[in-house]
Amino acid sequence: MDKRIYLCLAHMSGKEQAFIQEAFDTNWVVPLGPNVNGFEEDLKQFVGQNKEVVALSSGTAAIHLALIACGVQAGDEVVCQSFTFCASANPVTYLGAVPVFVDSEPESWNMDPALLEQAILDRMARTGRTPKAIVVVALYGFPYRIEEIMEVANKYGIPVIEDAAEGLGSRWKGQVLGTFGAFGVLSFNGNKMITTSGGGALICPNAQAKQHIMWLATQAREAYPYYQHEAIGFNYRLSNICAGIGRGQMTILNEHIAHHKHIADMYREAFRQIKGITYHEAPSKAFDSNFWLSTILLDENLRVRGEKEAYAQAVQGAVGGAAGVVHGGGSIHTDCEPNPNVEAMRIQLDKAGIESRPLWKPMHTQPVFANCPAYINGVSEHLFRRGLCLPSGPMVSDEEVHYIISQIKNALL
Repeated sequence: MDKRIYLCLAHMSGKEQAFIQEAFDTNWVVPLGPNVNGFEEDLKQFVGQNKEVVALSSGTAAIHLALIACGVQAGDEVVCQSFTFCASANPVTYLGAVPVFVDSEPESWNMDPALLEQAILDRMARTGRTPKAIVVVALYGFPYRIEEIMEVANKYGIPVIEDAAEGLGSRWKGQVLGTFGAFGVLSFNGNKMITTSGGGALICPNAQAKQHIMWLATQAREAYPYYQHEAIGFNYRLSNICAGIGRGQMTILNEHIAHHKHIADMYREAFRQIKGITYHEAPSKAFDSNFWLSTILLDENLRVRGEKEAYAQAVQGAVGGAAGVVHGGGSIHTDCEPNPNVEAMRIQLDKAGIESRPLWKPMHTQPVFANCPAYINGVSEHLFRRGLCLPSGPMVSDEEVHYIISQIKNALL
């Protein structure tokens, strides 16, 4: 192979340039304008359910604003899915609130509804208050058991924020994720289903909620001829340039979803033939996943080349093509890490020019959240130790999938 195969990089359609050029031609090079309005309207039509959409600078910003809209303040508790990326929980701490982590159920890998109710009851007994919000996540694009989660949330009067950052286009029984709870979060980061290079959106229940979110996202200004502020606001709106990219991307969103599902079908069929490797499939037709990332589990007894040396030295620098800035000089081991055969497989694929990653490390195992309450059943830790994410994006060809599968086979002993 003469190039590296990345996990998930966005594909440009060629239509983005026209929207961007229009923004320059009309001098709308600001965080508002025709592209922002058009992008929001495109998203509104896509998600349906009479929802409104606000385009923002990131999915993290969308979670932050949703929490504020749900009334979360310092000292409150917010129930969060443990098995996720840190951006799902970090905004809780921005507000001085406390994340309460809930583990996963083994089929969708998302929040366990029964454990959620146990956590709520225990927090009420301990604190005398119900949590202020629940943040559930569409992990790797897989729908959560939203009907059961909403039943629990409604029983105790707690608003649900759907973090569908990885689940754009995923559906539960035909309905788009992000449209069931009080608010829905989308992401258009460079590795998502579509991209605006960086950006996100918040799905709102109505026009009034949208207006409030837009006000917060533009520094919360009051209606005076000068700058009057009576609440803390944020600089969270999406730029008209980035929104132009998003409008072009919306024209190929369905193509991207179809391609991800096609890649998933190829992996699924291949791994049925490989003993010791399990592909993560949808539990039923109700779970209509976009398969943002295809993931596999390696049996603990599966032998992989180089696993004895898998943790021989500490990683230096960022792993993968777009991992960002990291602290160096860390220790080789942590108290919760992938099994040696999983790390050995990652290294073997990396040598073959293939980017792969372990599954998200559960938040309740992260040192930064060590003092947060957690309700654990062992599912997410078990999955994290065994799991690996494979290239799944719109830039991954059928030929490359065959190459990836062959390299996985070659790494087995």
